[in-house]
Amino acid sequence: MVENSRDAARARADLRFKKQEEAATVRQKAMAEYVAESDARQAKTNKLRALRLAKEAEDLANAPAAPAKKPARAKKK
Repeated sequence: MVENSRDAARARADLRFKKQEEAATVRQKAMAEYVAESDARQAKTNKLRALRLAKEAEDLANAPAAPAKKPARAKKK
């Protein structure tokens, strides 16, 4: 009887340990995926920002001189 209770207690402890280990593995995998997605998003954002800034600089350099505006006419009352 004592042997059976020890075996049962050991089995429960092993099962609990395995569940904890599996949970830790799942957490680590999820965190790695989160970090990878975050890094990919940041890289894409940086690339798009660089492209936008380059386009804005090119547009500014190639922009024709703004024509002088004629003064607005005064409205008649």
